[in-house]
Amino acid sequence: MEFRPLGRTGVQVSALCLGAMMFGEWGTKDHDESVRIIQRAFDAGINFIDTADVYSAGESEEIVGKAIAGQRDDLVLATKVHMPMGDDPNRRGNGRRWIISEVENSLRRLRTDWIDLYQIHRYDPAVDLEVTLGTLSDLVHVGKIRYFGHSTWPASAIVEAQWTAERRALERPWTEQPTYSILTRGIERDVLPTLQRYGYGVLSYSPLAGGWLSGRYRRDGQHGPAAAARPQNRFDLSLPENQRKLEAAEALARLAEEAGMSLIELAIAFVLRHPAISSTIIGPRTMEHLESQLAAVAVSLGDEVLDAIDAIVAPSVTLNPADDGWVPPALAPAARRR
Repeated sequence: MEFRPLGRTGVQVSALCLGAMMFGEWGTKDHDESVRIIQRAFDAGINFIDTADVYSAGESEEIVGKAIAGQRDDLVLATKVHMPMGDDPNRRGNGRRWIISEVENSLRRLRTDWIDLYQIHRYDPAVDLEVTLGTLSDLVHVGKIRYFGHSTWPASAIVEAQWTAERRALERPWTEQPTYSILTRGIERDVLPTLQRYGYGVLSYSPLAGGWLSGRYRRDGQHGPAAAARPQNRFDLSLPENQRKLEAAEALARLAEEAGMSLIELAIAFVLRHPAISSTIIGPRTMEHLESQLAAVAVSLGDEVLDAIDAIVAPSVTLNPADDGWVPPALAPAARRR
């Protein structure tokens, strides 16, 4: 397994990070099987695992807590806060009241005394950044967390967070977790360059674009997305944006075959090739999924293959904007002045 610096934190992490979203009610319901998958990832050299409080309503964190027992010191553990954890409007968000409460819940579920990387799951312009950064700084100072970062933040918020931390003498964010794949390259325009300028560690998620680059979906309709279980704006094949994704996925599958690798290997290797990426998160639901993704670390993409990828999906292009993960409030109907 290749190890890389997590930005300028001084922490070394495996090029593949094990994402735990599919462990629990949302995916693999058998806890023992989930633990076996996690242990196999550790045995393969992965030392970085990422979860979130919202994944299966805390069940994912509980499974991770079981799996890391006895080897906590050897692992880099990341989790997240922000998403709703119930109907109460105060059990969510980026404010001090909720973060202070929820970090204790995550520590309990994870069966640990500290979290290596605590991340704000989404940006919320309604919450003052000083409130969020001040709270996270306090958690660093008392030893509950070692570092903090954020996920799916726009470049403007990333810069504002750095400036706020400097002006207010607060701890600063050290990592960003954006979505990034061959089909979702929007962050190449400004997010990734901004992160590089500030020395961020970048742990990108969804290198297989939600399954579109797994080789599972075909134009013949025999293996299309499961409509009932997927967000329609991202998987409905009647939408032209998703038709373009399907066309690109088929072209990439042919390219991978010509290059002597699987589409999964091509997709993950592409993400790892970007100089801004510290680690990319894989989210296996089964042992078979995990094994098919582990092999990507050994794949090296030459310039000819990279040029062919660019010809299929141009740099900085996201084929379906719904895949970007965050929609600016300024684009909401009420904010359009019409």
